[in-house]
Amino acid sequence: TTPKGGARRGRGWRVGGSRRSASREPSANRSEAEGVAAATEPATVSPETQNQPGPASSSPASSSPASVSPASVSPETSSSGQSGPPAAAASPAQERRDAGADALTARPRRQSAGEMGFFRRQREDDGSTQNGSNGSLRDPGRSVAIVTTASLPWMTGTAVNPLLRAAYLARRGLHEVTLVVPWLTPAEQKMVHPNVVFDTPEEQGEYVKKWVKERCGFEPKMKLDFYPGRYATDKYSIIPVGDVSEYISDGKHDVAVLEEPEHLNWYHTGSRWSDKFRHVVGVVHTNYLEYARLEEHGAVKEAAMRFVNSWVSRTHCHKIIKLSDAVQDFPRSETVNIHGVSPVFLEVGRRKAFATAAATAAENDPDSAAASAMGRTVNNMIRSFGAKRDRRRSEERAREGEPPPAPEPEKIRPSTEVFSKGCYFLGKVVWGKGFNELLRRVEEHNTSETGVSHPLKLDVFGNGEDFDDVTARARQKGLPLKFKGRMDHASESMHDYKVFINPSLSDVVATTTAEALAMGKYVICAKHPSNEFFSTFPNCMVYETPEQFSQCVKKALSTDPAPLSAKDRYRLSWEAATDRFLDAADIKEEQMRGPGTGLGDKLGETLFAAVHGAAAKHEKMRGVLGAGQGTGRGPKAGELGTWGGVPSQSDQPGFTSTRKKR
Repeated sequence: TTPKGGARRGRGWRVGGSRRSASREPSANRSEAEGVAAATEPATVSPETQNQPGPASSSPASSSPASVSPASVSPETSSSGQSGPPAAAASPAQERRDAGADALTARPRRQSAGEMGFFRRQREDDGSTQNGSNGSLRDPGRSVAIVTTASLPWMTGTAVNPLLRAAYLARRGLHEVTLVVPWLTPAEQKMVHPNVVFDTPEEQGEYVKKWVKERCGFEPKMKLDFYPGRYATDKYSIIPVGDVSEYISDGKHDVAVLEEPEHLNWYHTGSRWSDKFRHVVGVVHTNYLEYARLEEHGAVKEAAMRFVNSWVSRTHCHKIIKLSDAVQDFPRSETVNIHGVSPVFLEVGRRKAFATAAATAAENDPDSAAASAMGRTVNNMIRSFGAKRDRRRSEERAREGEPPPAPEPEKIRPSTEVFSKGCYFLGKVVWGKGFNELLRRVEEHNTSETGVSHPLKLDVFGNGEDFDDVTARARQKGLPLKFKGRMDHASESMHDYKVFINPSLSDVVATTTAEALAMGKYVICAKHPSNEFFSTFPNCMVYETPEQFSQCVKKALSTDPAPLSAKDRYRLSWEAATDRFLDAADIKEEQMRGPGTGLGDKLGETLFAAVHGAAAKHEKMRGVLGAGQGTGRGPKAGELGTWGGVPSQSDQPGFTSTRKKR
């Protein structure tokens, strides 16, 4: 690596070379060994040789015959690697000149300004300097900190997807991975996940690791760090308390992946992430502009949020990954879906396909049909006995005064039955999550000619701040919707639904849509940038008009979905998603020469960082802007378990809130 004195530390505008261009659709047979073989080790430049004349790069481009100096070829070996006649001996004076030494003093010769500029540019162009954003994330041995804004058991996309990204990246054994998640006090946990509350971060960490093992079938190898946060009721989200980067135990400060970079940095009090880490990648999850449009003074809020989100992200990140083009434009960005689904969903889809094939065969074989029915009866009896046994054990513990066992994730048993239920929707019940569109589509379909012959009845799973308003509106309209409360999408009771309907226009990439496709279900969704990836799957039906929506419902209710192909199963997997992430995280030509890389952009980001940092450190200003009072400084990392949280807040809907209009 280049010494600190030999290269400038990375800034938000400092970008470097890329080893290769991204492959957005890696082939299914790409192995992890290929990733290792493709990685190129950065050149090692010692302080004694850094200022010597001659090629300074060890990149593949610099190893061509034209760029190899005579001194770099052994007398016994030609440039082709074959042995040959010894080269002619150089004179002592020539040797001293080649070594950069003065013939009289034998001290290193000082380079001219022109030489220094030439060699500096050559090192930068070849990507051999560690100036803050060089190298590939595929290089083995890199240290990666993945920082996100939510954690289990809150089953939200920004909790689940970063966790699985970290688990699958660490599973390859090529990187040191740390997942950094927020810690809420027990009192605030009850507002987010009331059924499961932890007393210490360590207890929550054990729950998270057990969840990964249950869903993915392996022990996660990544480390887990916590930073203090508070739940802002006006934003329905967790706001960091203090400088998040100070709670990362890995002191290498190599790679930081900021899941929701705008959210993490709205009120960031520390130095720029791109000053502290060599390579910073932002992953944009949320369409905040769509939420802003739904509020009072929506146009003004949208413009303000567009400006702030762009600048806080570009100021702290070398590269930004957009999951879809549903979000705003960012400088130095690329659009790639880098999410996958847990293996449990793919296993449900595999079993459903087998069950459907068996049912089709049984139509012509009465004995096979009777055996299948008997097997289903036995399985149901075994599960019923197991549930009764667990209830008895819980009652005995309570009578004997034993403490309840530590919270554990739900055990998932993939269904082996054919699809036996109709349509459903699952999501947080707030107006901005597509409930306006959902009520409108159901009403239009059931009053149409197609709806008379194929009426749409829908089970709705989830809860949220607008639950009472949404359910009241549905009753007022007389819509056949059954609201069944919160439910894990992987729960066995969800497996038998055949059709998942998601009309939301505020998603960036809906995790629930990917999970439904993995389970072999039909998916009906709007033609929208957030659904572009899903629309390439055979079981996904997109619509643009109410009439097309009705035709999609008719087809879904009257036919069976096709089994997933091996290629489509792989595309939905986290193995493929991890490959897409590693490719997309590299700095490419468009990020080195495109928008956001000019001198004016660099100066603007430096100025914005100074102004924003000064405002974020002012407690009264933080209160006005929505961070809350007493959130500028957090407790020490080892004191989170005894931390009492920030002072009681009164979050009023205002300019910085995300409360939705109907």
